Amino acid sequence: MTVLASKPEPGAAPPPVEVESRRAAAARKWVWTAIIIAVWVVLWRIFHGDATLTLGQRDHTPLHQDLTGFRDSVLASRDTNPFVSLTYSIGERLTSFADWLSRMISTKDFPRPYPQIGWLGVVAIATWIGYAVANLRIAVLVLVSFLAFGAFGYWEDSIDLLIVTMLAVLIAVLIGLPLAVYYGTGGKVGVGILTTLMDIAQTMPTFVYLGPIVLFFGIGTSAGVVCTLVYALPPIIRIAGHGLRRVSPTTIEATDSSGQTSWQRLTKVQLPMARATIVVGLNQTIMAALSMATLAAFVASPGLGKPVLRALQSNDVGGATVPGLLIVLMAIMLDRTTTAASLRAEKASRGGHDPKWRRIILAVTAVVALALVYVSRTYSWAAGYDNFLAQLKSSAGIDLTSLGRNTANLVDDVFNWISSTFDGITEAIKNIISYGLLNPLQDLLSESPWFVTGLAIVAMASLLGSIRGFVSAVVGCALLWYFDLWHDAMITLNMVLVATLLVMILALVFGVWMARSRTVDFILRPLLDAGQTIPPFVYLIPVLALFDATRFTAIIAATVYAAPVAIKLVADGISGVSATTLEASRSTGATTWQEITKVQLPMAKSSLVLATNQGLLYVLSMVVIGGMVGAGALGYDAVLGFARSEEWGKGAAAGITIVVLGVMIDRICRAAAADPNDQSSRLQLEWVKARARFQGSRSTV
Repeated sequence: MTVLASKPEPGAAPPPVEVESRRAAAARKWVWTAIIIAVWVVLWRIFHGDATLTLGQRDHTPLHQDLTGFRDSVLASRDTNPFVSLTYSIGERLTSFADWLSRMISTKDFPRPYPQIGWLGVVAIATWIGYAVANLRIAVLVLVSFLAFGAFGYWEDSIDLLIVTMLAVLIAVLIGLPLAVYYGTGGKVGVGILTTLMDIAQTMPTFVYLGPIVLFFGIGTSAGVVCTLVYALPPIIRIAGHGLRRVSPTTIEATDSSGQTSWQRLTKVQLPMARATIVVGLNQTIMAALSMATLAAFVASPGLGKPVLRALQSNDVGGATVPGLLIVLMAIMLDRTTTAASLRAEKASRGGHDPKWRRIILAVTAVVALALVYVSRTYSWAAGYDNFLAQLKSSAGIDLTSLGRNTANLVDDVFNWISSTFDGITEAIKNIISYGLLNPLQDLLSESPWFVTGLAIVAMASLLGSIRGFVSAVVGCALLWYFDLWHDAMITLNMVLVATLLVMILALVFGVWMARSRTVDFILRPLLDAGQTIPPFVYLIPVLALFDATRFTAIIAATVYAAPVAIKLVADGISGVSATTLEASRSTGATTWQEITKVQLPMAKSSLVLATNQGLLYVLSMVVIGGMVGAGALGYDAVLGFARSEEWGKGAAAGITIVVLGVMIDRICRAAAADPNDQSSRLQLEWVKARARFQGSRSTV
C-alpha cells in the first residue's frame, strides 16, 4: 500500500531531518563568519590606519565640488531652465496659498492686526468639525487640543504646522488615490517603477529630502509642503492599493455578471468595500506628514518645529519639551479624529443614519460656531490669544500667560534632578557601551584599509544572502567608495549597528514578554503605539538632558525611536506560532526557556529578520538628526552641507551615502531572509506577507 505524505499544518514544527539540516547550515555559517572576522581583525592589526580614505570635516573632493557646481548652475538657471522655472512657480503658488490660509486663521492680515478669523472662531469651527465627522468625545479632544495650543503660548506655530500638514495631505490624497487605484486594480505598466520609488522614499532618511527640494522649490513654506508631501505619499498608495486588491474576486465576478462597466465596478464595489483600508491609509499619511512637517523647520517652514529646533540648538530641554508635547498632542488629535471618522463612515455605509437629535445638534452648534467666528472678528480678546490671556488675568485673576515658560522651567528642574541624581549610572552605561562595543567596532570598521572592510562586508553579505547579498554588497560598497565619504560612512555604520543591536535586545526581551503575557501586551501596546506617533525630534529632548551632546546621545535616541516597531514585530511573530506546536513542546517536558529558544524564536525567524531590518532602517533615519547632537560622521556632513552653501556638495554626497547605506542594508537583510539554504518557502512567504502588512505604517501606527 502506498502512503501519501500529508502536507504539514501551517505553523507546525518542521520534521526532525529538516531541523537538523537547518542547524547544520546555521553552524557552518557561524564558523565561516568567525573565520571572516578573524582574518579581518588580523589584517586590521597589520594595516591599522592605512588607506582609510579619511577626509577632514571641511575638506572636499572633486566630486563634492562638482555637486556644489551643479547646485550653483541650477540656481543660476532659475529664469532660463524650463524645469527649474516650473518647480519654482509651483513653490511660489504653494507658498501663496499657505500664506493666505495663515492670514485667515493664524497670523495678522495687514493692516488688520489679527487674522481674519480669530482664535475663538478657529476653535469653534474645529470643534464643530470634530463632532460632525466623528462624535462628542472627538469634539472635546479637538477643543482641549486647540485650547492647549494657545494656553502654552504656541498658537500661531501650532496652526501653521496644521496648515502645512493638511495642505500636504490634501495634495497627497489628490495624487495618491488615483495611483492607489491603478496600483490596486491590476495596473501593469510602470507599477514596478512606482514600487521602487516608494521603497526609496520610505528607505531614505527624511532629512535627505530637504537639500534637493530646497534646490528646486526654494526655502520656506513651499519646501516644507513638498518634502512633507514626498514623505506622506507612499502610505496612502500602498495601503489604499492593498485594500483594493483585497476585495473578494468572487464579489467582483458576481457584480460583473450583471454587466457593469469598469467604472461602476470601481465606484460601486471596490472603493466602498475598501473604504476602511483607504481611511487607514489616509490616517497613516496624516501621521507621516505631521512627522515630516516638524523636520521641515530646517528649511524655514513654519510650525512647531521651529521652536523645537531653536531650543535643541541652545540645549534648552524645557523649551524643546513644551512644543514637542504639543506636536504629540496634535498627532493624537488627528489620529483619533481620522480613526473615529472612519468608523462612523463605515457605520453609515452599512445603512446607519444619524438620529434626528444629532442633526438638530449639528444645526444649532453650526449657528453657534458662526456666531463665535463673528465675535472673533469683532473683539480683540477673541481674535488674539495673547489678548484673551491678558483679559482672563485682569478680569478673573487667572494667570496663564506664563504657563508655557513655567512648564518649561519645571521640565528643566526635573531633568536637572534626574541628571544629577543618576549621573553616575548614565555615565557608567555610556562608558560600558562606548568602550566595550562602540569604540572597538568603530576602530575595526573605519581604521582598517577600505578595501579590507569592503571585502569583509561583501564576504559576510554573500554568506548571509547568497548571490543577491553579494550583488547588493558589491554595488553598495562601490557607491560608498565613489562618493568619497568612506571613512564617515563606516563611522555611521558602526553607530547604526550598535543602535540596532540595542534595539533588538529590547525587542527580544519585551516582544517575547508581550507574546507570552496578555497583561503585559495590554499595558505595553498602547505605549508602543504612542511611541510610533511621536516625531523623531522629540526623542532627542530627554536623551539630550541625560547624556549631553555626544554620539552616544544620538545612538540612544535612535534606539528609543526604533524600538517600538521592532518590539511589536517580534511580539506579533512570537504570537503567531501555532498553539499545536507549543502544546507538543510542552508535552515533551520543555522548560519555559527551552520553549522560547528552541521553538518560538526559531519558528518566528522571519518576523525577527523583519524586525531587525525595520529597526535598522528606523535607526538610520535618525542619523542626520543625531548629527545635530554630536554624532558626527555623515549626519554632521549633511547638516553642515545644508547650513553652508560652500559645503552643499559634500552634504549632498553625505545624504546620498546615507541612502546607499540604507538600501544596501535593506537588500542584504531581504536576501538573507530569502536564502533557500537557510529558509523554507514558508518563512519566505511569511517575510513577504509581514513586510507587505507593515510597509504602509513605517512612520506611525
